[in-house]
Amino acid sequence: MSWLGGLSSGLGQSLGQVGGSLSSFTGQISNFTKDILLEGTEEVGDAATELQVSNSKLAELEGSFATQKSEYERLRRINAELEEKLEAAEIQVKQQSLEYRTLLQQKEVEISHLKARQNTLQDEVQKLRSSSQDITSSTSGPAVLPVTTGATTTSSSSYLSRASSSHHGFHGDEVDLSDVLWSQQEINRLSSEVHRLEADVAHWRRVAQASKVPGAENGDQGEILKLQRTIKELREALGREVDEHQHELAALQDAHRQKLSDITKRHREELAEYEERIEELEEQIQSGGAATVTAPSSPQDSSRLEELQATIHSLLEEAGLHKAKHDELMASLEESEHLRAALQREKEEAKAENAELLQNYSRLQSSVSELQTRVQEQEGKAMFKAQQDNEIQALRKALAAAEKEISRLKSSDAEPKADVEHADILELNTIIGTLRQEKEDIEKEKLALVEKVKLAEEREHLIQTEDLQQEVSDLKTQVDQREQSLKQAHLDMDTLTAELEELDRQNQEATQHLITLKDQLAAQKSQAEAEVTRLKSELSDSHNQKEALHQELEAQKQKLSQSAFTLNDLHMGKQQLESTVKELRDKLSKSQELGKEARLEASDLKKLLQEKEAHLSAVHEELSHAGEQGTEVESQRKHLAEKDKEIQDLRKEVAELKVSCEKRSSEDFDLKIENRKLKEESVQALEKVENLDRQLRDSQTSLNRVLLEKDTRIEALKLEKSQLEGELNQLEKRLSEQAKQYQGTIEDLTRARSMDASALQMEHERAVKLNQEKDLMIAELKREIEQMASDHKDTSEMLDITVAGQKQLTELLQEKDTFAASLKAQAADAQRELEASISQAKQEGDALRKSVEDKDKQLGAMKEENSHLKEEIDRLRDQQSRPQLMSEPKTLDIITELETEVAQLKAARDQLQEEAGALRKASEEQRESLLQCQHSLQMQQSELEQARSRHEQSTLNYERLISAKDEEISRLESEVESFSMQRQSQLQTVDILQEDKTRSLSGENGNEKHDLSKVEIERLVKGIKEKETEIIQLNEKNLSLTQQLDQLVVSRDELGKLSQMVLQKDLEIQALHARVSGGHGQEVLLLQQQIQAYAVEREQVLAVLNEKTRENSQLRSEYHRIMDIVAAKEAALLKLQQENQRLSTMSDPSGSQEMFRETIQNLSRIIREKDIEIDALTQKCQTLVTVLQSSSGDSGNGGQGGVSSNQFEELLQERDTLKQQVKKMDEWKQQVITTVKNMQHESAQLQEELLKLQGQVSADSDCSSKLSVDYTRLIQSYEQKERRLGSLSQELAHVQQTISQLSSTKDVLLGKLDSFTQAPEVSTPSIQVAEHFQVSVASPSLRGAAPPIQGESLRQELEALQRALAEKESMIRTLQEINHRLSNSASLSESEQRGHAEELRQARERIDTLQRSLREKDLLIKTKGDQLSQVSENLRNRENDNEVLKQAVTNLKERALILELDVKKLKEENEAVAVKSREKETEFRALQETNMQVSLLLREREFEWKAVSEKAAAMEKLLKDREQGKSGELNQLLNEVRSMQEKAIAFQQERDQVMMALKQKQMETSALQSELQHTKDKEQRQKLELERLRNHLLEIEDSYTREALAAEDRESELRRRVAMLEEKLASSCSAVESASQQASLQVESLQEQLNGVVRQRDEALLQLHAAQEQTNQYAVSLANLQMVLEQFQQGKSPHLPTLSLYEKAMYSEWRRKAEALEDRASALQLNLDEANTALESASRLTDQLDLKEEQIEDLKKQVEVRQEMLDDTQQKLTNLLNSTEGKVDKILMKNLFLGYFHTPLNKRSEVLRLMGSVLGLEQDEVEKILDDEGKKGVTGWVSGWLGGSRAVQSVPNTPQRPTHTQNLNGSFSEMFVRFLEVESSPAAPAPKLPVYDIKPLSAPPSGRSTAATNAAGTAGPSKRSGESNPFLAPRSAAIPLLTPGAPGGGGPASGHLLMKPISDALPSFTPMPVSAEASAGAVLKDLLKQ
Repeated sequence: MSWLGGLSSGLGQSLGQVGGSLSSFTGQISNFTKDILLEGTEEVGDAATELQVSNSKLAELEGSFATQKSEYERLRRINAELEEKLEAAEIQVKQQSLEYRTLLQQKEVEISHLKARQNTLQDEVQKLRSSSQDITSSTSGPAVLPVTTGATTTSSSSYLSRASSSHHGFHGDEVDLSDVLWSQQEINRLSSEVHRLEADVAHWRRVAQASKVPGAENGDQGEILKLQRTIKELREALGREVDEHQHELAALQDAHRQKLSDITKRHREELAEYEERIEELEEQIQSGGAATVTAPSSPQDSSRLEELQATIHSLLEEAGLHKAKHDELMASLEESEHLRAALQREKEEAKAENAELLQNYSRLQSSVSELQTRVQEQEGKAMFKAQQDNEIQALRKALAAAEKEISRLKSSDAEPKADVEHADILELNTIIGTLRQEKEDIEKEKLALVEKVKLAEEREHLIQTEDLQQEVSDLKTQVDQREQSLKQAHLDMDTLTAELEELDRQNQEATQHLITLKDQLAAQKSQAEAEVTRLKSELSDSHNQKEALHQELEAQKQKLSQSAFTLNDLHMGKQQLESTVKELRDKLSKSQELGKEARLEASDLKKLLQEKEAHLSAVHEELSHAGEQGTEVESQRKHLAEKDKEIQDLRKEVAELKVSCEKRSSEDFDLKIENRKLKEESVQALEKVENLDRQLRDSQTSLNRVLLEKDTRIEALKLEKSQLEGELNQLEKRLSEQAKQYQGTIEDLTRARSMDASALQMEHERAVKLNQEKDLMIAELKREIEQMASDHKDTSEMLDITVAGQKQLTELLQEKDTFAASLKAQAADAQRELEASISQAKQEGDALRKSVEDKDKQLGAMKEENSHLKEEIDRLRDQQSRPQLMSEPKTLDIITELETEVAQLKAARDQLQEEAGALRKASEEQRESLLQCQHSLQMQQSELEQARSRHEQSTLNYERLISAKDEEISRLESEVESFSMQRQSQLQTVDILQEDKTRSLSGENGNEKHDLSKVEIERLVKGIKEKETEIIQLNEKNLSLTQQLDQLVVSRDELGKLSQMVLQKDLEIQALHARVSGGHGQEVLLLQQQIQAYAVEREQVLAVLNEKTRENSQLRSEYHRIMDIVAAKEAALLKLQQENQRLSTMSDPSGSQEMFRETIQNLSRIIREKDIEIDALTQKCQTLVTVLQSSSGDSGNGGQGGVSSNQFEELLQERDTLKQQVKKMDEWKQQVITTVKNMQHESAQLQEELLKLQGQVSADSDCSSKLSVDYTRLIQSYEQKERRLGSLSQELAHVQQTISQLSSTKDVLLGKLDSFTQAPEVSTPSIQVAEHFQVSVASPSLRGAAPPIQGESLRQELEALQRALAEKESMIRTLQEINHRLSNSASLSESEQRGHAEELRQARERIDTLQRSLREKDLLIKTKGDQLSQVSENLRNRENDNEVLKQAVTNLKERALILELDVKKLKEENEAVAVKSREKETEFRALQETNMQVSLLLREREFEWKAVSEKAAAMEKLLKDREQGKSGELNQLLNEVRSMQEKAIAFQQERDQVMMALKQKQMETSALQSELQHTKDKEQRQKLELERLRNHLLEIEDSYTREALAAEDRESELRRRVAMLEEKLASSCSAVESASQQASLQVESLQEQLNGVVRQRDEALLQLHAAQEQTNQYAVSLANLQMVLEQFQQGKSPHLPTLSLYEKAMYSEWRRKAEALEDRASALQLNLDEANTALESASRLTDQLDLKEEQIEDLKKQVEVRQEMLDDTQQKLTNLLNSTEGKVDKILMKNLFLGYFHTPLNKRSEVLRLMGSVLGLEQDEVEKILDDEGKKGVTGWVSGWLGGSRAVQSVPNTPQRPTHTQNLNGSFSEMFVRFLEVESSPAAPAPKLPVYDIKPLSAPPSGRSTAATNAAGTAGPSKRSGESNPFLAPRSAAIPLLTPGAPGGGGPASGHLLMKPISDALPSFTPMPVSAEASAGAVLKDLLKQ
């Protein structure tokens, strides 16, 4: 607006100057004509010369007249065009004036609105202050004075005075556009004041709401009335202000109209003057022409015409110049209008984008607040889930321990019986129940604690509400600060996102820390248990291990020397790390808030550790309770109790280790005390000393691990520090401001709680000092730990000397004890002080948190109230502006919004500039830190290389040791195998001897052997279980070692692994020595060999796993390095973006002011030089004029003399030189223009390239940010999956253990069942087989003599038949041999079977025992194989993961390289482009400035040239006139020339001013465009950031929801598994109970099936024998036939064909018989298959029978429950019957009486029968009544009514309305049933119960439904059978009748709805129990009563 106003004012001034110059020009022309007219005529004497002169002049005049006419017409046209343009300009001026008027009106309306709002808000503020003062004085006693009242009143008063003074300036007549600008400024000021007052009002309103006491509700109504009054007053004030501003508007409009009218009048007057002068000139020309025609005019006319021509030429030239100027001005106006339109569009777009940005910002703020609440909720949930997980793990451990106890007790019992197992299971159930009760109690306590916390929070809230009244005065001062904080919301948004990321990272770190703590605790527990078992085994094997230890001492010395070297290296590394720690400590002092959070985490960890210790103690108590039940382990329990105490001490020490490093020394002290005790207890102290030395080493290694963990944390902190430094620099500013705010609030709170601020400061300083002292103490303790490490080295050397003597060792131990005691005391003191400081820090943090939350809540409330107030005020303003104002309020709102948005944008620009400066500082600091980090990295790399060389040496030594140990192991294994071979041979001999003995001994000896074998098997099982426990412990140790190895550095990781392998090999050598030397059973040795093989395989797998974990850690380190590289690249990209922004700011005109200054100085210098030249030329002209005047004076006086020809020639030469200079200047100008155009083209191209490069850079930065986000997501998902995998593997291990235990118990139970079922049923082969097989085949006797051969043809056939018979005979012989063998074997087996029955029984028993042991061993082998497969699968998964990670790392490396190359290229291109753009810009600006100067100089030169040419022409004319003797005209011409020169100079100055103004405007527009572009770029960046933040928030929410869902799924899975385990336990108990019952049934069924199979087999054998007899017979007949054939061949050759036919027929018969036999054999095979299938189905039937028996038992229980319920109901029924017999209800009788008369005549008999049954009359009497009624009618029913009971009872119908006539034909019972159906039908079906809650009601027996009828008597007539009785429907299954077994057939009435069982959809009445003796009357009575 101000720009437009300036432009319009500049145009007005330029137009006024043009008008003034035109008026002065016309005045000079008129003076010139007057002088010409007043001049006298001079006559010439000679007539001839006069005629010649006149003729020539006439001819000249005619030619000039013609030219002047044409020029006149042209000038007229130009004038007409100029008039049209003037009219158009006037129209434009009018439009602009109208627009300005509307704008003025709008601004005045806005001023009136804002003033009214200000007055109303001031009144509201004053009223609210008074009300708040009244309230505070009434509620809080002593009134607190507001702090800001003075300031606000002064400001308001000053504002009012200013406003009142501003009113006086409106009514002046000479109001200009400056007034409009002033009014705009006033509007802006008023709007800012109104915003301030609105904020003040919102603050006071909030104060008033906050200060209200809950009881003081009447004050609200009073305040509402006051507010209504103030609203009315404000409306009246608004009306007044509107009227005043309307008056002011009218005055301004009048002034503007007057100005416009004055300007138009002036313009019209000037136009009229021009027209008059033109007409005068035309008249003069016409008169001159007429004079020339009539008479020869004087020579003055010619001179006048020439003068006129010269003036016309000059006028034409001036007109052309003016036209060009006008065109230029019009073009510039159009350009400015276009620019204005474009700017308005851009402004609107910026406004829309601003609105979108504000909306996005508000959404972001809400989402951030929601995220914060969600994060807090998730943290609470995570804590709660962690507690639940701990509880679940504790329960699992308890379950596993209980199951182990069960298996141990089962194995320990010699002959486990079913009742003992049942007792164990019951005990287990009780233990589980107690555990559940404890869990429920814990949950109740937790709920109670939560309620207490809520109550405490409510109390604190009440206290805070009371304190808020005192905080009101302080909050007033903080309102302004809050407004500033609202302005800094953009900054806060970025910091909030960073804080969110920090919170996510800290949450992940906390979860990882918790997981590692859990794993470490589990590993320590397993280590403690392993130590207990190891101590037991060592106490037993201590004598045997002495010799081995003496041999191994030398190897230990070598190891110790090597470990000393490694310890020295570690100490060197420690010292270096401590130096780095000291450097980091100074930096860590800045991050004290992180320390507070760490303290809070430490306190949480303490709580978690205490809970875990409580769980462990509970588990130990349960174990001790379970251990008391065993009988064999009583002697060991005392020792276990002592060891448990020691284990508890060890656990406490482990917990202290986690809290701080100081307690490691106390552990050493406790371990040494235990050393001394163990030495005093036994002589074998050396072994225990070595064990304790190992423990000391473990503790030292754990200390080293803790130090390494700290080092890794310090490195992680270093990495985070580089990221956090930038954020810390930003946070420090905010913290300094917030600290100022919070100090005030803290002081108020401390005053409210009667605490002195000085005391608090002292406490705070003391806490800081304590923290510093603690840090010093920690440093001292670290030094002491180093001293301890050196002492430990000394102890290791002393241990070498212990072989020679023990005295030095004891002295050292005593010294160390005293030293450790002092250390322990110091550590305890330090811990107390630490806890005190932590508690203080907690309190301070809680107080600060509460205050921050309160302030945030207050801020939110203030914002809401502010928005409500704004809405109300807008509504009021709309209501007031509608009736009174005719102008549109929307435009006003738009303008105000635009102005506020422009102000906000400017403030945002300033803030962004400040942010850019801060970022530059941060980048410089980061560069310095990067240099330091690179230096430290180089140092660490050199250290790492040294460590690697040492590590390689140590690995070589360890490999040598391992190879030696492996050789020893192989030697010992060969010895063990030889022992096992000897043992097997001994066993075989023993078996042979046992078999010989069993043949001779009786069954008693067999029983004794059975018992002995049982004892051996139990001993074997014990050994196996011990080995299993050892294997489990080794697995747990390996898991803990793998976790620790993951955390260590790669080199130390391998060292620790090799040392552990050496220790394991030593342990294996010791165990093998002990087993070789010990006298254990050789069977145990075999099992141990298997276990060792598994252990070797497991060690190999673990070694591979360790290698994989090492590779994983290497990949992680590479990943961290790549992440650092990516972060560096991102920092470099950010720097590039900042440089690009700086370049863009450099390209702005604001940065090029120095260049402008230089160019302006150059221009001013050039202009001075040109001015000097112009002055010289003017002086020359003046000298020439003076010479001419002097010469003219001389000529006038004496008529002689003249201008010298030399001077004239000099003038002409000067003119020529000037023309040449002008031509050169033109050429130079054209060159400059071409160069400028080229430069413009190049600059445009360069700008396009710059924009492209900036777009590429932004795209690359976006891609890199997306890649980094994706990479972080991938890493997070990978870490989460790893965690989930770990947890799943742990859960799988637990589940597999439970499943293996359950399967082992199941197999044991099934083995017992098999031992029961496998009775001595081996069916002896039947005697019939032998009888059949002993049949001898008699050789056939030869019958008769063979007849002689009669033909050769017959011989050939006979030979073929003989061959076939020979084959058959060979087959028969083989069959006979087989039969003989079978018969012999059968006879032998029969004879042996009878003798060896007892031996078989004994052998079966042995086989059973061996089978059990084999099954157990198979189970062991299966479990180990499963574990191996799982480990191999884990290995494969790890390998796959490693490959994926490697691929990802390689891809990322490639991406990083590509990005580096791109970034380098972009940097180089950017630098080159920036350098080029700077050079081009400087050149371009210099060229622009020189171009402007040259153009100005050219115009000046042109103007001077024209002036000089005019002067020369005038001089020529003057010389000609001088020759003719005309001197007076020369003076006039010279005067005119001077005036024209002055006018030309004035025009030139005006033109230069206009050009400079236009150029300024162009520069301003370009600056605005660049600013707009800058803001657009910023908005695009902010949009990108918003999208990224939104995506990040969505991803965080998704990840949180996924984690929550996964956790819930895990919980449900675990619960389901627990339920499944419980169900399995219950089912196994029921199976054990029912197994004994099912076994007998199964045995019987199997015996029957076996008998059937044996019968079938005997039948098949009989058939076989029959077939064999037939074959024998066939063979005899064949032999006979052969004899007959021979006879026939000898004697009867003609009978051969008949014989051959006969033989063929016989052959076909035999074939048929053979086929029939084959068919029978196949049929027998089918029968056998059917028998097998029957056996399978029998086994299936047994399984189904088991299930059915379980169901039967459940049903029996239900039957018992229902029987009890039946007894109760029977008692109640008998009571009811006794109470209700002989009673009839009046209401019933009344209803029956009325129902009788309301029923139709044909249905009254039913009513009578019902009445008789109710009254208990007999059937005969009822029949008699019915007969009487049929005879007599209605009158005789009373005399003899009522009698006979019936089976089918009816109920009286309700009295019917007269409308129901259609139902009269139905029976009474049907109507009653319908009534019940209508009354009982529900509107909507009742909700169904879940399926598992509904037990299907079995249909009642047939007697139930009709029990009452059968008991009462016979049924009625057949027509009544179809009718239903609603009271005899079957009851629910829970309440059966008295006589359930009574027979009775359900009639067709059972199909009715009421006779069906009650479904869940229909509503049911309360069950009506009816006995068989009860009548239906009692039932009806009860129903009616209900």
